[in-house]
Amino acid sequence: MNTPVASETYAAQVRRLADLTARVAAQRAEANGWYAQQVVAADRAVAEAAEQVRRAEAEVAEAQRMVERVDAEAAHLWGQLRARIGTGGRRLGDPPGPARDATGDPVPLLRGVRELLDRTRQPGELPGSANPLLVGCGIGGALVAYALGAGARALGAGSGGDLAVGMPVLALVVTLLGPLVGLAPARLLADRRHAVLTPRPILLVAATGLATTALLLTLTATR
Repeated sequence: MNTPVASETYAAQVRRLADLTARVAAQRAEANGWYAQQVVAADRAVAEAAEQVRRAEAEVAEAQRMVERVDAEAAHLWGQLRARIGTGGRRLGDPPGPARDATGDPVPLLRGVRELLDRTRQPGELPGSANPLLVGCGIGGALVAYALGAGARALGAGSGGDLAVGMPVLALVVTLLGPLVGLAPARLLADRRHAVLTPRPILLVAATGLATTALLLTLTATR
């Protein structure tokens, strides 16, 4: 037979159940709030990470553009240096690569190199002290052309047929080009002196070669 429960005990149990239910509801609400906060924090962290990735990608792209600009400027300055050196600049080869221990902004360094190249002396005219060498170039070129012409004439004289007719003509053409042959060594001389071959040395070489050629032809005609 069931024992009846006192009304005070039943009421206490109901109050206890209600209290436990309220506490569970409060804990559930607290857990839901904590979860919502964690979701918001995670979303914020993901957004911040995405922004950092975007900034990093932008910095990488900017760095790549800077590298391309620096490489292009370095190649341009290297080409100017080779042009200033002249014929010897061909031995410089391609522009050197970046140094491993290089630090800092390369733009000021390139600006300094550009200013240094601008301050260097522009190629000028050969000085008067080079005139004897220019005269030697004119005489040497005329002598070489005359020797080739003489060889062609001798070859034609010892041959027959069309060769005997054509070789003297070729010899005359080569001999008449003698005043211009000396311009080739004169150009090399100007490159070694980091100068340009202006009209004055060109006329000097050509005039010397012309005089030498005329003298040689005169001596040949008087024999």
